[in-house]
Amino acid sequence: MEMIKNVLVSLWEASGFAALFSDGVFHWRNLVMIVVAFILLYAAIAKKWEPLLLVPIAFGIILANLPGAGLMADPTGIMDTSNIVEGAHWYDAGVLRLIYAGVKSSIFPCLIFLGIGAMTDFGPLLSNPVSLLLGAAAQLGIYVAFIIAILLGFSPNEAASIAIIGGADGPTAIFLTSKLAADLLGPIAVAAYSYMALIPFIQPPIIKLLTTEKERKVEMKQIRKVSKIEKIVFPVVVIVICAFILPSVAPLLGMLMLGNLFRESGVVDRLSDTAQNALMNIVTIMLGLTVGATANGDTFLQTKTLMIIVLGLLAFCFSTAGGILLGKLLYVITGGKVNPIIGAAGVSAVPMAARVAQKEGRKYNPTNFLLMHAMGPNVAGVIGSAVAAGFLLAMFGR
Repeated sequence: MEMIKNVLVSLWEASGFAALFSDGVFHWRNLVMIVVAFILLYAAIAKKWEPLLLVPIAFGIILANLPGAGLMADPTGIMDTSNIVEGAHWYDAGVLRLIYAGVKSSIFPCLIFLGIGAMTDFGPLLSNPVSLLLGAAAQLGIYVAFIIAILLGFSPNEAASIAIIGGADGPTAIFLTSKLAADLLGPIAVAAYSYMALIPFIQPPIIKLLTTEKERKVEMKQIRKVSKIEKIVFPVVVIVICAFILPSVAPLLGMLMLGNLFRESGVVDRLSDTAQNALMNIVTIMLGLTVGATANGDTFLQTKTLMIIVLGLLAFCFSTAGGILLGKLLYVITGGKVNPIIGAAGVSAVPMAARVAQKEGRKYNPTNFLLMHAMGPNVAGVIGSAVAAGFLLAMFGR
């Protein structure tokens, strides 16, 4: 009887229920984070909001907040030197902590950019180079959010990491945050991908507020056909010029342009296919799962997290506004030939932002077809957000 009692006691002490009350403290934050994960899963599965990333991120949050599971344990100090256990080996670390090395080292974000490059057609940008200006203008929110974050008391590194949410590019946000403020990676990643998923709800009111009905009805002429040589030369020229000006942009932009060269060269179809499909899918799983696993209740549920979410929304709104306002200026300069709506697509959420521009244009003019025109600023925004991240890393990553 005593043996059975000891077994039951041992089972209880090893259970997650007991871990919830370890050290005489009720760890309620873990339960709250699991509820948050359920909400994200609902949004991803039922509402289909960025499911490819929100599903693994949400599940990573669940795994990281299971009491006593230790999936993000770091006894050897691989990532966190505050909890080193004497005599521990690298293989004693939690499995997600080991995979997280791909995030911390920027391997996963760079590989994601390789896949994005292989899936991206820069033709609309090349056919209308002014799209680069719209993509640059749509990074306005990054700098506005940075200034506000500094005024609110965040350190420059933290402010830069929060501000990059305005670029509407999840891998770029993860890349920069892992370098400058790794402790904020969880809330920043969740905010970045959540707002990307909410583009169809965030952008239309801003478009309506900043444009007139006459501007929204503008039809744009058909874009010119871009030659194969232009498409091949573009990624090589862009990385050489940008990396010479700002070397810190090379990891992200270099992989983006390599993937695009795979696509456009026409001689490495197998590599292009692998980058677009198998590699992209594998890295997306690893990246989403481990980023979600950084959202531990003890570190996530703080006032700072709420401030990050609000600042991220402000950054996103100002970025959308920046693109639209430059679009309005081009509308005036060209005598009404540019529809300002396409400026909203300058945020780098490809291709969702371009689809929103198309939908809004058709709403006010059923004969309007803005998708290809909006894709120019959209892919320019990918380059713009990477350059902005490189600039911030060069300024504060020392």
